[in-house]
Amino acid sequence: MTVVVLLAVAAGLVFAHRLYRTVEIFLSGAVLSVISSYGVHVVPDRQTVYFGLGSDTPLGLRMTPECTSAFLVLPLVVVGAVMIALRPRIQSRVLFALGVAALAVVVVNQFRVLTLVGLVDWLGVDTGYYWGHTLLGSMVSVFGGAAALVAFVWLATRK
Repeated sequence: MTVVVLLAVAAGLVFAHRLYRTVEIFLSGAVLSVISSYGVHVVPDRQTVYFGLGSDTPLGLRMTPECTSAFLVLPLVVVGAVMIALRPRIQSRVLFALGVAALAVVVVNQFRVLTLVGLVDWLGVDTGYYWGHTLLGSMVSVFGGAAALVAFVWLATRK
């Protein structure tokens, strides 16, 4: 039964990715509202958060399918389903590991958004967006995703 539920979650991440991105951008907006001294506005229909409102560097950031954490969580869910199907007795470890790794990927993606926002605020829109999205943002995603994968494997397979 758990394998079927995990595969349904995986399908949901693919077919309902727009809803997932909307939730993720709401989370970004909430975090930015807490730490920003400027205005923040979320437009759920466009999966967009506008930040820096009232500052010299306002910017809208759209959560595209390539920028969401859903497609980093998806392989973890599928691998977790396969692991449970092959060895049902490790179900609780795999589910715990999956929860930790999925949470880590979401947190890393939020940190990536915060990195981008901070660099736009510090370096301006053109330079800050380039460094925050293309370079540092990608590095944060790669290292964070790798750390989540290592944590998943370690937690799921340890005795």
